[in-house]
Amino acid sequence: MSELNVGKLADDLQALVSDAEELLRATADSAGEKAAEARARAEESLRAVRGRLSSVEQDLRGKARVVGDYVEDNPWKAIAVVGGIALVVGLLMGRK
Repeated sequence: MSELNVGKLADDLQALVSDAEELLRATADSAGEKAAEARARAEESLRAVRGRLSSVEQDLRGKARVVGDYVEDNPWKAIAVVGGIALVVGLLMGRK
């Protein structure tokens, strides 16, 4: 389940980067020198973000897979941990 969420988040971020690149290309002819410099910096930043996003996506997918495997191997421990966290959150919320 968490692998699906990580995949959706990565897909959404990839779409955002692609849309920003498309916007930069569409406005390439409609501005002066300062805008061209800003566009060049933005394109460079988008390339860097795309590279980092790819590595983060791979890392998150790996971690999600490890967590999923642990939960499958130790379901009762996972239930106990989630129950403990829910108890603490409930106690904290009840104090206010």
